[in-house]
Amino acid sequence: MSSTKILPDQKTEVVPRTSHGGDGDHERFSHYADRNKVTESYITGAPVRAICGKVWVPSRDPKKYPVCPECKEIYEGLPKGESGDDK
Repeated sequence: MSSTKILPDQKTEVVPRTSHGGDGDHERFSHYADRNKVTESYITGAPVRAICGKVWVPSRDPKKYPVCPECKEIYEGLPKGESGDDK
């Protein structure tokens, strides 16, 4: 089974997952997502998609949380210099 992932560009930052999903860990991890989209989300409140697929609205300090293991694995597996394309 294959799945599609949104890949980060070189302007990726760690941001916390703060959506209120049923998985119970919405406040446990910071996630990798496009920095420009995260900044836009802080202004507009629009949700962002992390490279692991989690959708949330950033609102907390990402430095207070460990990085999502799935985001970290995806990010570390990317070739150096590869950027995401969310078309």
